[in-house]
Amino acid sequence: MKTIVLNSTKMNFDGKLDFSILSDEVIVYDDTTPDELLERVDGAEILVTKEMPVSGELISRLPDSVKLICEAGTGYNNLDLKAAEEKGLTVCNIPAYSTKRVAHTAIMLILNLSSAMQVQMGMLANGNLDNFTKNLQVPHVEVNGKTLGIIGAGTIGREVIKIARALDMEILVYTRTQREDEDGIRYVSLQELLKGSDYISLHCPLTTQTRHIINQDTLAQMKPSAYLINTSRGALVDEEALIQALKEGTIAGAGLDVQETEPPVSDSPLYTLPNVIITPHMGWKGLETRKRLVSILADNIKAYQAGKPMNCILPGSRTH
Repeated sequence: MKTIVLNSTKMNFDGKLDFSILSDEVIVYDDTTPDELLERVDGAEILVTKEMPVSGELISRLPDSVKLICEAGTGYNNLDLKAAEEKGLTVCNIPAYSTKRVAHTAIMLILNLSSAMQVQMGMLANGNLDNFTKNLQVPHVEVNGKTLGIIGAGTIGREVIKIARALDMEILVYTRTQREDEDGIRYVSLQELLKGSDYISLHCPLTTQTRHIINQDTLAQMKPSAYLINTSRGALVDEEALIQALKEGTIAGAGLDVQETEPPVSDSPLYTLPNVIITPHMGWKGLETRKRLVSILADNIKAYQAGKPMNCILPGSRTH
């Protein structure tokens, strides 16, 4: 089966990944523009994308040879699923390749914000040693006993809950499917979570329903002492509303591994606001994590070849 990797640089920015394991014939492109896509996929059966927007118009024009699209990640909002379904394509993703590392990133942001670490590092970078020569100059609070609100309790959200419980945090969860309360975990409405949490961590997919779930109104319902954590998708947050809230002290701060535009524009206040920690969507970018991604990609393709596709978003009606 001919497999085309359309934008390998997104995954293989350090050249340490081996895509040859995906199938017998693999052609790898660093990046692909919409104008280049149709010519490059001619005769291919399998396409691999990573957060690369593929419109419904392009999907509708894919050659009949294409049967499977593999999104090399957990989220798949970059693909027009309606067009893929109409085309009869199978679409699969990689649902759990970065679970622990993304969860660790969320916890890292919580712990660093609780210690004003970004302010402390900034002081050192500017030659300010006051935290050493005088009393501690920045806020430094315990997370034990604090309440963590989790929006979206999927695989990564549950991993964050597990670690937060080990830190003796109380947990509030808002999810589409109501569940029974557990030890130290209460399932509540979004409004109750916003008002009762000291930290709020986002772990839901980006859909029309969740886009800007954090906005001017929901930010206003948070505690002034609360922190927002986003390691999921940038557009879950209305960035303009967040920046305004951070400047005005509506909330205490934010830890953002994802942004609405990646990378943010060079003059974005997110780079310089003292109550923000911003990281470059690093949760999935570790080498071990990316090697796991390629391995699961290969497993997805082998399962499809065997007639038993797995990790399917769409089962497809075409056969290979």
